[in-house]
Amino acid sequence: MRHIPGLEWLPSGQAVLSGPLLEAFRFLDVRFARWARDAGAVEYRFPLFLSASELQRLDYFRSFPHLVTFPVALDEDPESLRAFAAADEPLDGEGAVRLGKLAPAREVLTPAACYHFYVLLQGRELDAPENLTTVATCFRREAYYRPLQRQWNFTMRELVRIGTLEEVKEFLETMRARADELIAALELPVEWRVATDPFFDPTRNPKHLAQTLEPVKTEMVYDGELAIGSVNFHRNFFGETFGITRGGEPAFSGCIAFGLERWLYALLTRYGPDPRAWPAAVVEAR
Repeated sequence: MRHIPGLEWLPSGQAVLSGPLLEAFRFLDVRFARWARDAGAVEYRFPLFLSASELQRLDYFRSFPHLVTFPVALDEDPESLRAFAAADEPLDGEGAVRLGKLAPAREVLTPAACYHFYVLLQGRELDAPENLTTVATCFRREAYYRPLQRQWNFTMRELVRIGTLEEVKEFLETMRARADELIAALELPVEWRVATDPFFDPTRNPKHLAQTLEPVKTEMVYDGELAIGSVNFHRNFFGETFGITRGGEPAFSGCIAFGLERWLYALLTRYGPDPRAWPAAVVEAR
């Protein structure tokens, strides 16, 4: 992507937004958050970290070791800290910190926004379906990075329902219909495609096989190549894993997720960087 006013790209796989691009980014999140409010969803703001022990319950480290990012800290032993502080050069020739001895890594930088909800609600019996929403900075290591398309950290808005099978399916159908309305209003070339999660070594992962045989993820694919969001039906996996029940049975769950930077990329490549050329659905909300 050529240089665009309001977008600065960092080689670490991170984007800086300002001006009209930041306003468009905010518009998109406001629109998705409004859908959540219309559904009576409670909004949460979570910290960046998730407990590694909670993610281990999802078998995350075997399924996605190539994506995970850990917050690390130096070991608090005074001698180790003195050795680090006394080093002649804290960085090597490639700009990497010579870390020395590290403290145990017990936390993980959030890989997906909705995980926080299942940890929060674990052990709960739900008297009614829970509608929830959050926007989160998510972290996933990638083999390569591209501005707004594939980033080490990116912004994800999720709308989640936890309840019975019928309650979850009704919610996902409603949210998919609202997404279709917005896609049409913005005149974006988007099609829905069945997909699977990006498992490590997928041919050896039984979860990948299960998703292939009984698809649970459908992606909004922009211009034939870039997934800008997805609808995900988790069955009762999170209910069973975290002891969340509805009507005495493991709860079902599902979510619709929007990658905000990717939606912004779709607007830019469809209409260009000049806001005056953007659809009224964007301009009027700015």
